[in-house]
Amino acid sequence: MKHLMWLLEWMLKAAIFFTLFAFALNNQQDAIVHFFFGAQWRAPMVLVVLTAFALGVAVGVLGMVPRWWMHRRAANKAKAVATPAVVPTAPAATPPVVPAETAPQLPPQYGL
Repeated sequence: MKHLMWLLEWMLKAAIFFTLFAFALNNQQDAIVHFFFGAQWRAPMVLVVLTAFALGVAVGVLGMVPRWWMHRRAANKAKAVATPAVVPTAPAATPPVVPAETAPQLPPQYGL
C-alpha cells in the first residue's frame, strides 16, 4: 500500500511538471509589461507569468508572517502554562468496599 501511494504521488508530480513544461514551450513569444513613467519590461510570456506567480506567493507569505508569529507565541505560552513543575503527592485513599449484600438494589432497566 505504501509503495502504491508513493507511485501515485510520483505520477502526480510528473504530470504537474510536464503540464508546466508544455505551458512554457507554448508561451515563448515576447510579452511587454508596462510600468509607471514609461518603464517597460520585455520578456518571454512564461517568464512574466511565473514572475507574477512568485511575487504573489511572496506577498501572501509576508502577509501571513505576523499571524504565524502570534500563533507561535500563544502556543509557547500555552505550553509553558500546561507543564507545571511536578510536585510529589501522597496516593489517594481508596474508597471503602461495600459488600454486595448491603449495596442498594436498583430495579432492572427495560427498553433503550
